[in-house]
Amino acid sequence: MDNNTFPPFLVTPEIDDEANKRIKQYPEEKKRSAVLPLLHIIQHNFGFINTEATEWVASKLELEPMQVHEVVSFYPGLREHAPGKYHMRVCRTLSCAMTGSAELMERLCELTGIDRSKSDSHHNPIAVSPCGQWSVEFAECLASCGTGPVCMVNDDFHEAVTPDNAQGLLDKYDSASKS
Repeated sequence: MDNNTFPPFLVTPEIDDEANKRIKQYPEEKKRSAVLPLLHIIQHNFGFINTEATEWVASKLELEPMQVHEVVSFYPGLREHAPGKYHMRVCRTLSCAMTGSAELMERLCELTGIDRSKSDSHHNPIAVSPCGQWSVEFAECLASCGTGPVCMVNDDFHEAVTPDNAQGLLDKYDSASKS
């Protein structure tokens, strides 16, 4: 589900300038190495990387769109589908799993109305709430093994988030969006 949280893909002069700066960091014959920095610029500005963005990056780097798509589809940190306004990544590695990350994910989905049955672990790991406000996905290690379960909401890191305090976490962001 694509939602209206993010602007449509449109290359602005600022984005083009930033891309050109990144490309210049590599020798001309190695400019294809700028593929990840350009994809990060796009995801930062538009929330995910759609077909038009993939084609633009390919054009900038003189690559075939499939070569860029292979990079997008390989790295789990790059998204091919729009997340919600508040995207929650829940760690699922051993330490967090042992402290309840699966239960945390279930509770977050219950509270936000998210149905994860149509998401898969790699090609489309994101499940979005019907309102488009929330999305979830499992993440590999978020590097706080002693304080699990941990999760991130957008770029904010949260430790020791249990199913019991999931509502408080959601309330923090819900109230921020209303103010």
